[in-house]
Amino acid sequence: MKAIVYHGPKEISLDDVPVPEINQDEVLIKVHYAGICGSDLNIYVGAHPRAKSPLITGHEFSGVIAKGNGHFKEGTPVTVRPLISCQHCAPCENGVSHVCSSLKLYGIDTAGGMAEYVKVPANVVHQLPADMPMTIGAFVEPLAVAVHAVSRTNFNVGDSVVVFGAGTIGLCMASVLQAGGAKQIIVVETNPYRLQLASELGFIALNPAEIDITARVSELTKGIGADVVYDCAAHPVVAALLTKVVKVQGMIEIVGSYKKPAEFQLLDIEFKELTVIGTRVYTKRDFNTAINLISKGFPYERLITVYSPEQAKDGFDMCLNGGDVIKVMYEFV
Repeated sequence: MKAIVYHGPKEISLDDVPVPEINQDEVLIKVHYAGICGSDLNIYVGAHPRAKSPLITGHEFSGVIAKGNGHFKEGTPVTVRPLISCQHCAPCENGVSHVCSSLKLYGIDTAGGMAEYVKVPANVVHQLPADMPMTIGAFVEPLAVAVHAVSRTNFNVGDSVVVFGAGTIGLCMASVLQAGGAKQIIVVETNPYRLQLASELGFIALNPAEIDITARVSELTKGIGADVVYDCAAHPVVAALLTKVVKVQGMIEIVGSYKKPAEFQLLDIEFKELTVIGTRVYTKRDFNTAINLISKGFPYERLITVYSPEQAKDGFDMCLNGGDVIKVMYEFV
C-alpha cells in the first residue's frame, strides 16, 4: 500500500509498505482523507521528542471499514479518536484517560493514518453519518479539540470572547463558540489570508500588527474586557496580552502548546482575580459532540485544501512556510 513516511528532518516520501495485519480487537480502515496537524509539522522538522523514523504520520483521518472483524460492518464510514492510553495510571483509573500519564497517539508513537490502510482498536472508532463528506469526517478530530476546550471553560451564551490564532484550532474554536451563542467572537491573527477568512466567516478579525489589541477589545466590550480568552497561538507576544484583554474575574484558557516558557502577567492574575486553565485533546463524548456539531452548517469545507499523496512533501512545506492554507489533507481514495 501507499503510505506517507517520515524518514528524518524534512525527509518525507510516499513509500510502498505492507498492509497492516489486524488482531482480534482491531479493525482495518481504508483511509479516504488524512490531515496535517501542527504536531505533524513538528515531526517533519525533527522537533517532536517521541516520533521516531521511519513513521507513517497522521492522526486526523477518515475512511471506511475494510475489515470489521466482527466489530463494524464493512463499508461503514468512520473516523478515529487516535489516543493510546495505558489504562492503569491514576488518570486512566479515574476516568480521564485523555490525560493519561503516558498518553500516546497514532501517527506519532505508532503508525498513523497517512496511508491507504491503517489498523486501530475497535473501541477508538467513531461511525460517521452516511451523508457526511469524507473530507469533513477527517476534520472531526481538530473540531473535537475545540469542543473539549470550550467545555472546560465557564463560557455562557451571550459572552464576548477573544480567540488568539486563526489556524485550524482557532477557527474551530470560533465555530464552536458561535454555535454556543457567543455575543461577539474576536479573532486575533497576523496572517493576512487567515485574517480575511476569519472575517468572511463572520468573526471580528483583528491584526495586532496594525492596531492596539487591548484598546480595541476594551472598546468592543464597552470597557469591560472579554469574558473568556482562548490562546490558540502559543506565542510569547500573545502570552503577554492574555491578561490585558480579559475582564476582571474572567477566564483564560491555554489551548496551544508553548515550546518554551513565556512571560505571563502574574500580577494581573492576582489583581483581576483571573482563572487560568489548560486543555488537552478530547474525550469520547467530545468526539461525538463534534460529529453532531459538524453537521450543523458551518462551512468547514472552506478550511480544507486537498493534496494527492504524491504531493506529500509539497503539502508539508506549504503548511510549514505559512502558505494560504488552513488544513491540508491528503486524498487516498
